[in-house]
Amino acid sequence: MELGVSTLFCLSRPLEEAMEEIKRLGIRCVEVTDDGAHALNPGRVGLLREGRESYGWRFSVHAPFSEVNIAAHDDSLRGAALRRLETSIKYASDIGAEVWVFHPGASTALERFYPGSSWERNLESVRHLWRIAEDFGVKAAIENVPEPFPFLLKSVEDFERFYSELDGELGMALDVAHAHIRGETKEFLERMGERIVHVHVSDNRGDRDSHLQVGLGTVRWPEVMEGLRRIGFSGAIIIESYNGIKESLSLLRRLMG
Repeated sequence: MELGVSTLFCLSRPLEEAMEEIKRLGIRCVEVTDDGAHALNPGRVGLLREGRESYGWRFSVHAPFSEVNIAAHDDSLRGAALRRLETSIKYASDIGAEVWVFHPGASTALERFYPGSSWERNLESVRHLWRIAEDFGVKAAIENVPEPFPFLLKSVEDFERFYSELDGELGMALDVAHAHIRGETKEFLERMGERIVHVHVSDNRGDRDSHLQVGLGTVRWPEVMEGLRRIGFSGAIIIESYNGIKESLSLLRRLMG
C-alpha cells in the first residue's frame, strides 16, 4: 500500500499551486482531478510529465464528474459525456497514469417512464469506456458513489449485480467515506475485496459526504486498514479530504506501521 493525495483539496486554485503543495508534503503518489481548475489539457499534461521526470511522481486520474452522467437518457447528452471521458482517458495515458477512476451514471426523471433504462445505459457506457481505456493502456476503475444522490452503484448489492452482468475484470475504486455513509465499509472489503484496485479516503459522520480530515469523523480507521491488509491490497490509498492533508497522512502512516 502507498499513501497518496488527490488535488481535490485545492481544486479552485491552479494546478501548479496544488503540485507545489504536494511537493512540500513529500508525496510521490498523486491523483489528478480532471475537472474544475485542474481539468487536463496539453499544458497541464506537460507540467505533470515534467514533475514525473523531476520528482518521481506517480499518477492516477479522477475522471470529470461535476456535469457528467453516463446513464443519461438523452443520447446527445450521454454522447457528450462519453466524449469528455474519452479525452480524460487519453490525457491519463499521456501522463502515464496507473489508474483512471470514474463514476457510474445516475437515474434521471425519465426512469419512471422507462424502468431499467438507466441501468442498461450505464452498463453500455461502462463497457465502452473500459474498451477505450484498454486501447490506451490505462487501468480503469469504477467508484462506489454516495447517498443520497441517484447514482446507480452505491451498495454492495448494486456492485454484485453490476459485475455479474458486466462479465469482465474491471477494477473497483473503493471510496471508504461513501461506503461509511451506507454502513457498508466492512461488507465492501469482504465481498468486493478481489475487485478493489484503488482506494479513496476521507472522513464523515455517517450522514453526508463531507470530506473531513481523516480521524475527525466516525470511520473506524484501524478496522479499515486491517481490512485492506486482510484482502492483500497493494495499491494506492488516496486522501480526498478538503482540509488537514498533513494530519490525515500522519494518522494513516501510524496505522500502516
